[in-house]
Amino acid sequence: MNEPIQVDLSALRARLILRRRELLDLAASSADSRKPVELDQTRVGRLSRMDALQSQAMSLEAERRRKAELQRIEASLKRIESGDYGYCVTCGERIPLRRLELDPTLPTCVGCAGKAGGD
Repeated sequence: MNEPIQVDLSALRARLILRRRELLDLAASSADSRKPVELDQTRVGRLSRMDALQSQAMSLEAERRRKAELQRIEASLKRIESGDYGYCVTCGERIPLRRLELDPTLPTCVGCAGKAGGD
């Protein structure tokens, strides 16, 4: 792209790898909460089943969000390796350092994020 971005890529890379590990550990530890809810009426009352279904739905949504964040992390790590990290994937302009410090997985500058409906 243009001149190299003035950011500590090794620190951001380490931060991304640490977050990836946290997400994978969390996914593994919460696997039971995403299992199908048993519908045996002799063991669980109707309200308990409703609570279990709601808890399962919340766990499934949390897992969906974890997977989306993991995808953003992997894409960011690939951009670091290719030398494209820190530049907007839409317009190619440099992403402000403060924006990357807040969320190192952001692929777009503020302008392009606003046009696309935001990050």
